Amino acid sequence: MALVPFPSQQHDEDLPAPKPGSSPFDEPEEPAEGRMTFLEHLDELRKRITHAVSALFVGFLVALAFINQVVQFVYQRLTTDIPGGHLIYTEPGEAFILLLKIAALCGVLIASPYIMWQVWLFIAPGLYSKEKKLAIPFVVASSSLFIGGAAFAHYIVFPAAWKFFASFSNDFITFTPRMEPVFSLYVKLMLGMGLVFQMPVLMFVLARLGIVTAGFLAKNFKFAVLLIFVVAAVITPDSSPVSQVLVAGPMVGLYVIGIGVAWAFGKSKKPDQDDEQP
Repeated sequence: MALVPFPSQQHDEDLPAPKPGSSPFDEPEEPAEGRMTFLEHLDELRKRITHAVSALFVGFLVALAFINQVVQFVYQRLTTDIPGGHLIYTEPGEAFILLLKIAALCGVLIASPYIMWQVWLFIAPGLYSKEKKLAIPFVVASSSLFIGGAAFAHYIVFPAAWKFFASFSNDFITFTPRMEPVFSLYVKLMLGMGLVFQMPVLMFVLARLGIVTAGFLAKNFKFAVLLIFVVAAVITPDSSPVSQVLVAGPMVGLYVIGIGVAWAFGKSKKPDQDDEQP
């Protein structure tokens, strides 16, 4: 009578060969927090936004405690290249509201490390447990790049744009701008450059999720440069080529850095691709 093999022995030849150095009892690696439902993602997003807003409020209060120094620092930049060195305001509460806005902008910079930490906690469930060690580098890099982008706008981009606008003053017309539109321009450049400087971090996240690869980014470099100059034209308030190059130049450099980040930290091949037999 022929012997019938046990069910566990019948299909051994159909199973993929184990990886070198791995155990047949090893379970496939799963994301650190497991899979989340759509409602769980929404609840997690709500939680992270709540924490981020709370951090912004704390940063706002800290900025208010040093508001005189902060206002002096900002006003010195806003009044550069203005004849007479003064801004004007025409509404009774305009100067007071602007003071609160300056404190809020400073609060964003103060709270940026904690906000980036909340961003990491939101995307962490989609990553693997071994990638938890990248939390601190992610927070340090993203917050440093954001603050660096804001500083770049404060010291380089805004003065270049401001000199262009103030250059039209002559013997017949005097440039005496209101403080509100001037500060709006300042905030736009600060936050815009802060977000633009997040490009390497964004590429890191997309590469870890397997959405992009270093080869894909390098292959489409010329299209990226075109898009970068379009974004630079939107961010810069004037049509001066100098301002656009000042914005687009660092963006191109950050894109190149992002390619290196995607190459170094990109998602490796899937296990089923490694296990396929020739």
